[in-house]
Amino acid sequence: MAPGSGLVIGLLLVSAFVVILNETIMSVALPRLMEDLAVTTATAQWLTTGFLLTMAVVIPVTGFLLQRFHIRPLFLTAMSLFSAGTLIAALAPGFGVLLLGRVVQASGTAIMLPLLFTTVLTLAPASSRGRMMGRISIVIAVAPAIGPTLSGLVLSVLDWRWMFWLVLPIALASLALGALRIRNATTPRPSHLDVPSVVLSALAFGGLLYGLASIGEGGGEHVVPVWLPLVVGVVALVVFVRRQLRLARQDAALLDLRVFATRSFAVAVGLVVISMMALFGSLIVLPLYLQNVLGLSTLSTGLLLLPGGLVMAVLSPVVGGLFDKVGPRPLVTPGVVVVSAALWTMTTLGVGSSTLHVVAAHVLLSAGLAFVFTPLLTSALGSLPPHLYSHGSAVVSTVQQLAGGAGTALFVTLLSTTAASRLAEGADQVAATADGVRAAFLVGACLSVVAVAISLLVRRPAQLPSPEVAPH
Repeated sequence: MAPGSGLVIGLLLVSAFVVILNETIMSVALPRLMEDLAVTTATAQWLTTGFLLTMAVVIPVTGFLLQRFHIRPLFLTAMSLFSAGTLIAALAPGFGVLLLGRVVQASGTAIMLPLLFTTVLTLAPASSRGRMMGRISIVIAVAPAIGPTLSGLVLSVLDWRWMFWLVLPIALASLALGALRIRNATTPRPSHLDVPSVVLSALAFGGLLYGLASIGEGGGEHVVPVWLPLVVGVVALVVFVRRQLRLARQDAALLDLRVFATRSFAVAVGLVVISMMALFGSLIVLPLYLQNVLGLSTLSTGLLLLPGGLVMAVLSPVVGGLFDKVGPRPLVTPGVVVVSAALWTMTTLGVGSSTLHVVAAHVLLSAGLAFVFTPLLTSALGSLPPHLYSHGSAVVSTVQQLAGGAGTALFVTLLSTTAASRLAEGADQVAATADGVRAAFLVGACLSVVAVAISLLVRRPAQLPSPEVAPH
């Protein structure tokens, strides 16, 4: 690795962890915000939905940005936007300004993750990419997982604005250090921004994510029927894909979908989708179970889910080092089997289950996902030729957002419909919710069986060195 590259990647990792953490930090705070700002559940939900929508709209454009501009100005732009959004949110006198702050935050967040992926692929030698991707896995999986825990801790002793005041100094420090130390490490090339593709991607990914998020709200008032943004999203996605395939022939696509022609990339991304659905689905359902069935407080719920996040944080770099030695399949298949076992274990949760049962199942799920994310991300992005790194990074980041939204929508819909059915049959609220939780995890467990079969198709990318020559 070139001198100074480690510092650049380390700074990007810390910065990305801070910005991605904010993706889920609001979930626990919504009840407090509804009371303080006098808004309904459906309105308060926009603090999360608006963040995700902005991510879905901006991320596809990052493929163009990463080709057209150097790392340094993109990093400074991303962290400036995030810092400005954090300050706006901390000072917000009402809901509208708070939502504006979240949207500005998300604009910076959307740039940061693809920037991190592309920088690691460019600077890290192929023989050590597994270790580097292991650290990225901490960012994409652990940061969202511990967001609710940290917000629960803050809200137990401080006002909700402190969720932003505590983050702001870290963001400003990262911005200042980046301004001093980050140097340009990529070679930009002239690129044309296809405006119709930008509009189509906004309609496609924004429509799909908004529709999924509306389902994931689990009922309540909706500004538009849930089916409408989903239909708009699907139609726009079809037109967007056709346009990208046509523009790719002139090397002018906003998102170059030729990345899916690489078998290792396509298989790995398919497994990432199922894994992200399991992660975000469990992140939304387990807190509901702990609070509405077992009757625990918000703070207790956050603390009980913390061990799983810590396990993933510890294992991800270890798994990255193992990947450099043995390749993806010896890690991915056992990891998916462990994820499947954890989800089947969660189907046994009930009214009388102990908190130890929940913690053990969540830790098992987190350990399995640690063995899945790092090898899959390394296999997917490492299988691409260098000129497609930026597009592959943007595709993976977009797919992660959509999969997270789909997992949340699927699990919450199954929970709420099953609970409603059981209530109609005369069950009490607690028992009905417990049945809904089991139904959600049952479908997730069935999906995990499909993932086990797909994991057998994972291969070591040709661009990576074979295990025999990887350094020990």
